[in-house]
Amino acid sequence: MTGETEISLQRRLAAILSADAVGYSRLMGQDELATVRMLAECRAAVGAAVAKHHGRVVDMRGTRKTYHTGK
Repeated sequence: MTGETEISLQRRLAAILSADAVGYSRLMGQDELATVRMLAECRAAVGAAVAKHHGRVVDMRGTRKTYHTGK
């Protein structure tokens, strides 16, 4: 490779997860306290898994959260 510029490429793998609580209004109408507890447990579990893979929360709107892992 005489006279050519060598280009170094770096590949990165990323994952994006978007989660929403299906039936949130119905569940809140049936049992508000249980629904809030269930959502907190789910958020904690997913948050722990995302953090384990060096991810972060990139968006939170209502019951929806979007997570990103990768650098």
